[in-house]
Amino acid sequence: MTALPDIDQVPSLSTEQRAQVLDLLFEPSQQLHTLSVEILKTQAFASYQDLIAAVGVQLTDLADSTSKSDREWLESILGSHPRLGAKKVDSAQSQAEQAQLHKGSNEEAEHLRQLNEQYEAKYPGLRYVVFVNGRERAVIMDDMKRRIGLNDIQGERLAAIRVSFALDICHGVNATLIRFQAMCEIAADRARKLQASA
Repeated sequence: MTALPDIDQVPSLSTEQRAQVLDLLFEPSQQLHTLSVEILKTQAFASYQDLIAAVGVQLTDLADSTSKSDREWLESILGSHPRLGAKKVDSAQSQAEQAQLHKGSNEEAEHLRQLNEQYEAKYPGLRYVVFVNGRERAVIMDDMKRRIGLNDIQGERLAAIRVSFALDICHGVNATLIRFQAMCEIAADRARKLQASA
């Protein structure tokens, strides 16, 4: 699947096709399929933004859980996103999103690689996830340094999930439950682009 079907068709898709919808919006992840593919069948969504918000609630529930297995499940899902600046990026969406990060010097590329390592050492099980949206390496690296310095693993789990209010996708969802940022923000941007190209 290379384009999103009409949102009204999602509940009638096969399990494999619903998993492909998740892959297009997020990143391929068996754990995300297990968590979310059923909700795409049992719940009707008015828009892809509403679907993304519902998945965001599921991910937030995992982040807020005191269960170690829930946190590990979440970390596996978050780890499906490629490292920023990685030379090999599997999904076409991630390749396009990170294109700006491949511009610049080899020295900057090495510094970004080192920051990825520092982040992953500081927050075991997590990968730095941010909505790149064409921002330059220097801006991303400053944010990485800031977040490494925060020493807040729960905050990082939540930051990797949530989407900014600026995207205005939170129709009917309790705003205190979702403060939104990276992973869902990326998915919302992908939904807009994939729907525009259809």
